Amino acid sequence: MTTLLIHAGETGAQAPGPRTGGVPLVPPGFVWPTCRACGGALLFLLHLPLDEDGGDGDRAEGGARGRGDVVSVFLCQNDPGMCDEWDATGGANRAYLFAAEGLAAPAVPAHGETRLGAVSALRTEEVDAAGFPEALDAWADDDAASLLVQGQLGGEPAWIQGDETPHCPGCAERMTFTAQLEEGYDFSTSANFGGGGIGYVFTCARCRDAAFLWQC
Repeated sequence: MTTLLIHAGETGAQAPGPRTGGVPLVPPGFVWPTCRACGGALLFLLHLPLDEDGGDGDRAEGGARGRGDVVSVFLCQNDPGMCDEWDATGGANRAYLFAAEGLAAPAVPAHGETRLGAVSALRTEEVDAAGFPEALDAWADDDAASLLVQGQLGGEPAWIQGDETPHCPGCAERMTFTAQLEEGYDFSTSANFGGGGIGYVFTCARCRDAAFLWQC
């Protein structure tokens, strides 16, 4: 089975369910991340709640995530393509793994490209298929339907350019694939992944860390 992420229309900027855009929900004391290259505030991209197994039922060695964990992803869109925002370790994107309890919306920086043009809910749907390409073909019977498919939760990544699974900076182990994400449903909901690219989210349960990269 493959779990697809499906565009489910507009939602609130602080909605607790899976979504792209809006504002993040973060723990007390959170500092909005900035780009290592340009110094500008990063754009908030993804709020993704996870179940206790990280979304795909595959518990990482060293202990499962707590129920209600949330992945939060940011990337630089101040000058797309100039800050290496595709690189998991380049400093132009940032992903976090938060425990869901006590999260709240922070103040959004006044300057920089910090928010998508629209907030889009995502829902999950399981498809009896071995991987993302097969699940996409099975679920979408025309081009319009395929546009609704915004990614995949758990399973195996559908790499465009080959395996770039990052290693956790804390324990040096390969991180666990958690989700992949299309650029967006339309222009207002889209980040820039190089034009038709895919974003990939990884987590480390042991070190409570996350990483993001994209390929095109």
